[in-house]
Amino acid sequence: MLINCIIYYNMPILSDLFLCSESQGNAARIAMLRLVSLVAWQHINFYGRYEFSRKPELIDMKAILQQLMQLPL
Repeated sequence: MLINCIIYYNMPILSDLFLCSESQGNAARIAMLRLVSLVAWQHINFYGRYEFSRKPELIDMKAILQQLMQLPL
């Protein structure tokens, strides 16, 4: 179940990053993205404190994409 959640979180980020890189003709970034696994979990905190009683905050995927596009290769 946890692996499915990680893939569900990573897929739209990587898909949008790929499409944005493709539209800009950034072949180096596209080649690098092909090596990234959807199961990567280094950026996910497994040891935090979680509260499920509050209303969840939405994740700003556009902001994440913009930050990733600004990173050097």
